[in-house]
Amino acid sequence: MERLHRDLSRKGLSVIALNIEESRSTVDAWAKEKRVTIPILLDTDGAVTRQYGVIATPTAFLIDRQGRLLGRVVGPRDWASPAGTALIAGLLSGPPDR
Repeated sequence: MERLHRDLSRKGLSVIALNIEESRSTVDAWAKEKRVTIPILLDTDGAVTRQYGVIATPTAFLIDRQGRLLGRVVGPRDWASPAGTALIAGLLSGPPDR
């Protein structure tokens, strides 16, 4: 996700990570160590995780420009692979009012 964020943010991709039930200091230390530049939101009590029905990590939600859910993916994926990049690039190049 970090690579997609770096490669496609100028084309309109927004990537936001949600950390579940860890402290800000733990998350900050991890992000610094891994050189993560994606914004990381904290779900310290798990409320957001429950609201969105996240049962495993990672879980990715693909949301269009109008805030509509296009898809939900549970489990790790190589988003920087040619297939992953093509999928995201295709979604970004589609009409803005889909």
